Amino acid sequence: AVVSTQSTGGPAFFKLPGGQVPPGKDARDSLAENLTTLLCKPDDPIKWDIGEVVCQWWRPSFEPPQYPYIPAHVSCPKERRSIYLVHLPPSASFSIPRNYKLVAAPLFELYDNCASYGPVISSVPQIISRFRPNYQ
Repeated sequence: AVVSTQSTGGPAFFKLPGGQVPPGKDARDSLAENLTTLLCKPDDPIKWDIGEVVCQWWRPSFEPPQYPYIPAHVSCPKERRSIYLVHLPPSASFSIPRNYKLVAAPLFELYDNCASYGPVISSVPQIISRFRPNYQ
């Protein structure tokens, strides 16, 4: 399943947990801090096992569209969004803000469902198909 957050106030949209990486900081360390801030209780942090980069999406300008490649006419993209494979511990307690709802969506629900989840989240099943899951 893919864990995402859904906003409850206003128009509902899904978002993968994470955030921006400050300049000069390691992306994995920054992701671990952002996940702890967003999903954990202050007194009960989770030890995140952040795996490899699954994919990268590029925003060529300040417009909303993102692409899984850098378009040929773009020499300096404005934003890079990296999606990492994060292994969850066997048991964890999450604490999220009131205006969000935590959603664990199965892969078959995400597949080809761009209207509900957006292009980035709905592409996750195709992207992770190169991994062989270990169900033990």
